[in-house]
Amino acid sequence: MSKQADYNRIERNAAVRDKAKKAFTYFCLVIWALMVLFPFYWMILTSVKSYSTYNAEYIPKFYTLSPTLQNYYDAFTTVPLAKYFLNTLIFTVITTVLMIGVIVLAAFAFARLEFKGKNLVFTIFLSLMMIPNELVVITNFVTITDWGLRNTFLGLILPSVTSVFYIYLLKENFEQIPDSLYKAAKVDGTSDLRYLFKVMIPICRPTLVTVTILKVIECWNSYVWPRLITDDSAYFLVSNGIQEIRENGFGRENIPAMMAAVVVISVPLIILFLIFHKKIMEGVSRGGTKG
Repeated sequence: MSKQADYNRIERNAAVRDKAKKAFTYFCLVIWALMVLFPFYWMILTSVKSYSTYNAEYIPKFYTLSPTLQNYYDAFTTVPLAKYFLNTLIFTVITTVLMIGVIVLAAFAFARLEFKGKNLVFTIFLSLMMIPNELVVITNFVTITDWGLRNTFLGLILPSVTSVFYIYLLKENFEQIPDSLYKAAKVDGTSDLRYLFKVMIPICRPTLVTVTILKVIECWNSYVWPRLITDDSAYFLVSNGIQEIRENGFGRENIPAMMAAVVVISVPLIILFLIFHKKIMEGVSRGGTKG
């Protein structure tokens, strides 16, 4: 009986420890989630405060008793925010489609095709990742300017249609596909392009979805290059629109309307993530081979 009692006591103690660990873990996760979500809450809260209410708060309040949507109206009427949305959508879609085409073909060439000096070329290609982004921006700016493409969508898009990192990532996924599939396809007379589109791309779809979403987010948040290569508001993106608001003095005087514009700009990316978050996690956590 004493041994059974000792065993039961040990089990109870272990269960209590497990519950305590879980409770502590969930407590830490809740605190971390609140820290991450608080800036979004503050952004939305500020966007629904009236101008007078916001400026009357010497000590910021974490709530408002009189929310208003006037700030959203002001955000769209002060600057042509809808036009900037359209520009950003055009820039994002075209850039992402072109980049996916470029990286898929480049990754396939490095992963499956055999040509003289392939390893040397790929090593040099990877070394481009070591070049500081500032130097790349300067080189791109000089090139685009010399080509007379400033203040054009083509000038906005061209420097962003490839990515060394994404090519490397996709190449590694392609190489995880067994060589036996490629050899069998070649025996059946399948062309390289047909093998790429019928076999490799479907197997690596999670990674391609992840890369696509990351590129969309990158384009949507793009600021430095569009600001550098365009000084015509007809080609401004949403991020440049926010800066235009600030330069006009509107952002410094009416922070609630500024936050309203930021909320509107953030909504598409939040929706995109909520829809595809499982695909993003799948693409990050798995390789190219289905098991």
